[in-house]
Amino acid sequence: MINRQLLTLCGVVGIFTAIAAPALAADDIEAKAQACAACHGENGAPTDPKTTPVIWGQQANYLYKELHDYKSGDRKSPIMAPVVADISLPDLRQLANYFAAKPWPAQQAAGSAGAPPNGIAQCQPCHQPNFEGGAPAPRLAGLSYDYLASAMKSFADGTRTNNGDMPGFMKALSDSDRAAMAHYLAGL
Repeated sequence: MINRQLLTLCGVVGIFTAIAAPALAADDIEAKAQACAACHGENGAPTDPKTTPVIWGQQANYLYKELHDYKSGDRKSPIMAPVVADISLPDLRQLANYFAAKPWPAQQAAGSAGAPPNGIAQCQPCHQPNFEGGAPAPRLAGLSYDYLASAMKSFADGTRTNNGDMPGFMKALSDSDRAAMAHYLAGL
């Protein structure tokens, strides 16, 4: 009789564990995501948009690639590398999915985008016609001018090398072309 009760109790515990495990995993990812809010913002708006990108509503594959690259050292950052060092790759994937599922934050308009600058059409095949991103490229529309200009410059000068295509595209543009693109994209 005791063995039968023990088996029943173990079965109930097993069912509870199977049901509770995904909820606990979601809680764990939310707890890990809280660390991101210090810089990337509680409501998706970065505390310093000049140096920190919006990650809420960003493309999941792009977010995962960047987190992976920070972890592996393929993308250098004295801030991000220690943040992701002890997070497993499956958890990085879950974090990327978590932030991708969030809505892109409503922001004060940075100004009018104006007419598309010369050369911007080369960006649309990957970043999509409205620059809202898609596999494999991130959303650019609505990121800050300063962040975009810095990212473009780092590709152009070879500081950022974790993308095979972007350095060539950015090197081919003048400083003023990149600045015009950054202003345009920030205004979208």
